[in-house]
Amino acid sequence: MDKFSYIGNADVAYVEELYQQYKNDPESVDSTWQYFFKGFDFSVEQYGEPGESTNGQNGAAATTKGKASKADIEKEISVRELISAYRSRAHLLSKTNPVRPRRDRRARLELKDFGLTDADLNTTFEAGRTIFDRPATLKEIIDALKHIYERTIGFEYAYIREPEVLEWFKQKIESESLNFNPSSDYKKRILSKLNEAVAFENFLHTKYIGQKRFSIEGGESTIPALDAVINRSAELGVKEVVIGMAHRGRLNVLVNIMGKTYEDVFNEFEGEMPEEAMGDGDVKYHLGFATEIDTPEGHKVNLQLAPNPSHLEAVDPLVEGYVRAKCDRMYDGNVDRILPILIHGDAAIAGQGLVYEITQMSKLEGYHTGGTIHFVINNQVGFTTNFEDARSSIYCTDVAKMTDSPVLHVNGDDPEAVVFCCRLAAEFREKFNRDIFIDLVCYRKHGHNESDEPKFTQPALYKLISKHPNPRELYLSRLKESGDLNASIAKEMEQEFKQMLQDRLNMVKQKAVAYKLQPVEKEWEELRWSTPTDFDRVYDTKITADMVDKIGKALTFLPKGFKPIRQIEKLLEKRKDMFFDSKILDWASAELLAYGSILAEGKIVRFSGQDVKRGTFSHRHAVLHDANTSEPFYSLDYIQEGQEKMRIYNSLLSEYGVLGFEFGYAMANPHALTIWEAQFGDFANGAQIIIDQFITAVESKWQKMNGLVMLLPHGYEGQGPEHSSARLERFLQMSAEYNIIVANLTTPANLFHILRRQLAWEFRKPLVIMSPKSLLRDKKVVSSVSEFTDGQFHEVIGDDYVEAKKVKKVLLCTGKIYYDLLKKQQDDKRKDVAIIRVEQLHPFPTKSIHLKLGKYVNAKTYWVQEEPVNMGAWSYIQRVYRYDQIEVIARKSSASPATGYHTVHSQEQATIIEAAFK
Repeated sequence: MDKFSYIGNADVAYVEELYQQYKNDPESVDSTWQYFFKGFDFSVEQYGEPGESTNGQNGAAATTKGKASKADIEKEISVRELISAYRSRAHLLSKTNPVRPRRDRRARLELKDFGLTDADLNTTFEAGRTIFDRPATLKEIIDALKHIYERTIGFEYAYIREPEVLEWFKQKIESESLNFNPSSDYKKRILSKLNEAVAFENFLHTKYIGQKRFSIEGGESTIPALDAVINRSAELGVKEVVIGMAHRGRLNVLVNIMGKTYEDVFNEFEGEMPEEAMGDGDVKYHLGFATEIDTPEGHKVNLQLAPNPSHLEAVDPLVEGYVRAKCDRMYDGNVDRILPILIHGDAAIAGQGLVYEITQMSKLEGYHTGGTIHFVINNQVGFTTNFEDARSSIYCTDVAKMTDSPVLHVNGDDPEAVVFCCRLAAEFREKFNRDIFIDLVCYRKHGHNESDEPKFTQPALYKLISKHPNPRELYLSRLKESGDLNASIAKEMEQEFKQMLQDRLNMVKQKAVAYKLQPVEKEWEELRWSTPTDFDRVYDTKITADMVDKIGKALTFLPKGFKPIRQIEKLLEKRKDMFFDSKILDWASAELLAYGSILAEGKIVRFSGQDVKRGTFSHRHAVLHDANTSEPFYSLDYIQEGQEKMRIYNSLLSEYGVLGFEFGYAMANPHALTIWEAQFGDFANGAQIIIDQFITAVESKWQKMNGLVMLLPHGYEGQGPEHSSARLERFLQMSAEYNIIVANLTTPANLFHILRRQLAWEFRKPLVIMSPKSLLRDKKVVSSVSEFTDGQFHEVIGDDYVEAKKVKKVLLCTGKIYYDLLKKQQDDKRKDVAIIRVEQLHPFPTKSIHLKLGKYVNAKTYWVQEEPVNMGAWSYIQRVYRYDQIEVIARKSSASPATGYHTVHSQEQATIIEAAFK
């Protein structure tokens, strides 16, 4: 193999080209080449131009007086490439696995791979400057590289494409890792955190034999690791840390990082229901917690551990959204004041697509949180699946390369190395506000849970693990051997450790950590849980005529020099007519009026989703663009002084990650109207886990309130199965105990009032709206301005066209099909058929419907829907409305939501309408 092929076929012509580039601008080439060319220039000055080879001589660039040979220069290049190769590939050799040898990943870092031999070891090379700031022998260079890159940390960073980031990281590694030696007090702190981790697991293992606890045994270094991240981050100005993690080690983190007491954990294991519990709750290793701690350096840090279900990575976007909301509301946008930490398992981070989504979100304007520290508890096995069956990539963290995020692979049996990585991660995040990954390579002492037998599937691995001492034992021995812990102190700490074990088993009462609510948390405390009677009340959601005018002016204003495209000019003319002449507003105007009114009240409106600025159906145009420069103009930012700015973001092509982010945002701020819109309602099924695990069960399962709004375009218009149904039936099936609001609206005014009601309530509920598509431009779908200044939200809308005593048939319906039924009614002048619109489906407005139906004493009632009879609202109507015998008119039962043939669609739709009026 050619000695340069491994590093990209570097040849003399290429080096010459680099040299000329260096002569023109030294900073334009990599720093290691800068050192080489400086040495080359020095050689030329001292000894003249390159000549014949004179091997075997020591000295700068291996030259002799008078000439610097071509062979010597090639060797200098080889040494430079050896150094570069170590920086990019030595992580494949590092001793990161605590229980078994690493696989041969063909790092190719032998001397022969670079055309070097043992005969060159005592030769001095200019390339040594890149490590030592002086020329160095090849032996010195290799010894240093091995010491830096082949020990218990594998540094993976050479793919970073920004020179300043790459250089900073390299300097940190090659200077600080060489010299990292914690103080004696710090070493004792590391040992004490390991003691705490082991003591807790011992307590649970002894007290609750065989119960699931998802222990951290084998990965106890997680506890000093998190301690190091939090403490260093606090030194750098972080005021709040938000953690998201799955089960593994969660209870240990709650106790030894968050400060939850053993007594509280004991009660949860006993299955005792806490006082003032709301709903059904969840298992102990899913619950969240909040606390405030004092670091050893005297900094106060607020810690939040987010609740998380068994869908391992589902919490990730929630944490990011929660952090973004806190950053917006409490820290004036300063991302250096709040830090997200996501703790992953190795199988989950590699296997769950959500990790890709949140990583891809990390640098986007609408979702940036200043960088996340990703911490992987790498057990080397997922449940029973070996890592070679769990991923194709070498590392579980290879998703990091997508955003040029560095990865620190570290041996879990070396807690000092772990602490170094964590401190470095905190500094990197503060410096560059981007993601960084720590891959803690450890093992899982037991099976997936404590009653599981891991030897069924990994007998050889668990034979090694059974004989392997835990990280605490190894570290204690290391401290004793090195003299960092003298015999008396070691004995004292050992006695303290044993006493801790006994105290915990004896349930010696611990003092709970006092917690002071943050201002935004106090706002949540000021709200209350809803009661059934709340949904019979009318809430004041109207605004003044003056506010309508202000918002109308903002929506029709353009700054000086702004050139809109022709269609937008027409749109603005239409808006002016609606607000100031006809006083009749369409759907888009009513929607923007709702947002503007909330912004003018000083509250946040955050809105994201695919193409939401314009709107999938070109109706919204919340942001206008200059025809010549494409510069955006946010009309709603210019209503009045002191208002909030409109936070509206086109999202990446993600549902799962983005909906989770918005749920997290709404979880943090009770006074923000937080909205996610699906491009088509059907696409919400890509985020079904967030809907199932968080949105519909937020009160019952997590004892939290949340006011997130989901806009899901829904309606049968012949666009096929993926662009018709938002799966209304699924939301209604999950509707119970007043958990969510499900609406299918038909008027702009009702949209306006239901959006404003989200913040007018004394509680918070998720709101799911089946948004229209064709109705966005239907001339019948309008509301007068008076309905915004004097009106209210109507759960049910009756029929003013018919005469009650003549009515023989009542058609109950919801959403778009109302206008198809209305057309037939009006065209045929059918005053014997009444149409009643159910605008809010859950909580079901039984009283209102019963009052409306009560007028039609001689009529038979039908439920009419566009969806197949096994979909839509029909099964829900049967379940919740039992006052009258109701029959259904719908499409036939179907496995697919809709036909893909427009002709068939039209026939089916006509059949439904005909049947309704037959």
